[in-house]
Amino acid sequence: MKRKVSVSPLTKAEEEVMHIIWQMERCLVRDIIEHLGDPDIPHSTVSSVVRILEKKGFVDHKAYGKTHEYFPVISKEEYAKQGVSSLMDKYFGGSPKQLVSFLVQNEDMNLKELNDLLKTLDNNKKK
Repeated sequence: MKRKVSVSPLTKAEEEVMHIIWQMERCLVRDIIEHLGDPDIPHSTVSSVVRILEKKGFVDHKAYGKTHEYFPVISKEEYAKQGVSSLMDKYFGGSPKQLVSFLVQNEDMNLKELNDLLKTLDNNKKK
């Protein structure tokens, strides 16, 4: 039985930092700052965002003296799955069919993408 992960949504800044942590897998605050590409961002600001992510249960750390190495606790896939599920519940009555129909009607999904989705669903049924 799959466990349902319940996580709070992230702010834009938290999500930006979280994407870096997911990509790097293990990192220090200075690594995140380097990855952001803006040396003017204060270390304390990024450190605060990472501590908030830790408090929300997205990351954990391993301490090496005063240095903390951060790593994700929740995968990007788990977060995405919950986000899509929330979107479906809020706007499409929990119906994946209504969500896909909306994407097709608004031309956000073309026929090839729809066909690929149908193949994926068919393959999942066979498993």
